[in-house]
Amino acid sequence: MTPNQTAARRLEGRVAVVTGSSGGIGLAIATEFAREGASVVVNSRDAERAEKAASTLAQEGLHVSGFAADMRRPEEARALAEAAVARHGRLDIWVNNAGINVIKPALELEADEWAGVIDTNLSACFYGAQAAGRLMVPQKSGVIIQIGSIIGEVGLPRRVPYTAAKHGLIGLTKVLAAEWARDNVRVVCLDPGYISTGLGVKSQARGAFTAADIERRTPMGRFGEAAEVARVAVFLASDDASYITGSHVTVDGGWVAYGGW
Repeated sequence: MTPNQTAARRLEGRVAVVTGSSGGIGLAIATEFAREGASVVVNSRDAERAEKAASTLAQEGLHVSGFAADMRRPEEARALAEAAVARHGRLDIWVNNAGINVIKPALELEADEWAGVIDTNLSACFYGAQAAGRLMVPQKSGVIIQIGSIIGEVGLPRRVPYTAAKHGLIGLTKVLAAEWARDNVRVVCLDPGYISTGLGVKSQARGAFTAADIERRTPMGRFGEAAEVARVAVFLASDDASYITGSHVTVDGGWVAYGGW
């Protein structure tokens, strides 16, 4: 056990899939899940990226494998879920994390840009949840975590498809949770704020905002860390959250709560 691994191992013996987990928040979640005892399948559209991430974690002594799948394709989402069962015998946790963004005024947005974000950030999450649910509902157990965003709780200019998709993801979470609750399958949405990795860093690089802007606007005065999001994901996936379903949990340093600028 490495110094970063916990003694509790709240996910011991469980099998998890984390989509879009070759880097950023997804990789942080996959890492924390594995350190908590889960067997984890990491995913990317690129096979080399998936295998590289899995190999790196395996060197830490963690039980991790890689699988390439494009979550925008329902058949590939099903293949990913089936691969987890084939490799590990079951599927207990599914995290829909893969996402993209387009920052552009609404009047200038192209149809393919709209479709690309909606397909990746919303439709793919349904395909993934459906693939997981088809395995979890018959076994009468499972947890599906949607990685949303604070932008699913507010409106932000120049982010039309991203905002629509993330609002839709909260609605999707509620419906699936209501449908599958009697089968002991929980569905929750985790909404990160500005995190010092992934899309937040890429957006900053495009000149959408500066680090100082975010630090000033966030009540806690800083960006979040991917590990802070990952630890919340562990809680939501664990039995400690056994009565939480249909909710969205915000991890944002107070950004949404603060009404100033």
